Amino acid sequence: MSETDIKIKDSTASWQDGVAKTITFIVTKDCQLACKYCYLVGKNEKERMSWDVAKRAIDYILDHERDFPEKSVIFEFIGGEPFLEIDLIDRICDYIKVELYSRCHHWFDSYRFSFSTNGINYHTDKVQAFINKNISHLSIGITIDGTQRKHDLNRVWKGVEERGSYLDVVRNIPLWLQQFPEEATKVTISSADIPYIKESVLHLYGLGIHAVNINVVFENVWKDGDDKLFENQLMLLADDIIDGGYYKDYACSFFSENIGKPLDPERENNNWCGAGKMLAVDAAGNFYPCTRFAAYSLRSKEPIVIGNVSDGIDKNKLRPFLALDRITQSPDKCKTCNVASGCAWCQGENYDAAETNTIYQRATAICLMHKARVHANNYYWNKLYRKLEMDGRSTKCEG
Repeated sequence: MSETDIKIKDSTASWQDGVAKTITFIVTKDCQLACKYCYLVGKNEKERMSWDVAKRAIDYILDHERDFPEKSVIFEFIGGEPFLEIDLIDRICDYIKVELYSRCHHWFDSYRFSFSTNGINYHTDKVQAFINKNISHLSIGITIDGTQRKHDLNRVWKGVEERGSYLDVVRNIPLWLQQFPEEATKVTISSADIPYIKESVLHLYGLGIHAVNINVVFENVWKDGDDKLFENQLMLLADDIIDGGYYKDYACSFFSENIGKPLDPERENNNWCGAGKMLAVDAAGNFYPCTRFAAYSLRSKEPIVIGNVSDGIDKNKLRPFLALDRITQSPDKCKTCNVASGCAWCQGENYDAAETNTIYQRATAICLMHKARVHANNYYWNKLYRKLEMDGRSTKCEG
């Protein structure tokens, strides 16, 4: 078998990537879980979106079609746990579909309803009825962190810290994969669970999940030596993925050929995320440039509100976000870093961690973790392509 006969699976592509507007409804700030690494520091049971607020947000967005010229749209629903508000979500989505059709809106039949869920309520009758009604326009990711040991280390029930949620989630994975076989799960890595990375990714493959989107938290939680442990786990994982042939049909976002290179500042000076190009609305009807600028996402800063469902969006408040790029917010060490490509940041965390109330100060807590990932990536791709080359030679000899 030659290199060109092998499909090296990639999980980085998303629906209408680059041409879809993401509009996020924060339908609730409540959740059954109290995940230890969660950046949502202000979760509560009281702030739930009303139908009136949701309808006014939709009407404003669709009434101002010229302000949203993107070819497609992703209506995202988050919490807390979004499926706690399945009745409201069902009503919102029905209204969106009717309005897109009746207005002959350019998003008609070019939309998605997107969810990231903890999976606990996935099997319930109301959630399943919603899925069956909208399945051709749905994207649903269930968060399962890996083995029970890793998952239950962080993803614990609210008020019962010793009770993990793994068994409550894993029971719904077969149904989810039956309905969304191409969907990826989302895995988060913090300092405490680094030793379980390899076994967790392989465990998720064993459950039938073919794409594992995995990332380290952006907050400054890292301890001395974490980067070395991280690199070691990734190299062990690389060995198992390659030696076991998983690379043919499975993906792990930690391994990418596009990271670990110097950047050309003239050609690669984009902002990392879509803050300011996205739009979020909460239960109070406030608009944000991203959910990470809402109050319940911030540890030390005031929220940045760019409008509301009554007055609309203040475009002047969006200007600083639309002007963001890599150079203007990065320190010199990042501008000249020889492995800068693929080093991510969260705009909301930049703001929350900054010394002043600025969005133009890049947080660099993951610097060593990124470099460790680059080292492991070099190992992974060198080993994989040596294997493919040797396999190709062997096939030619046998022929």
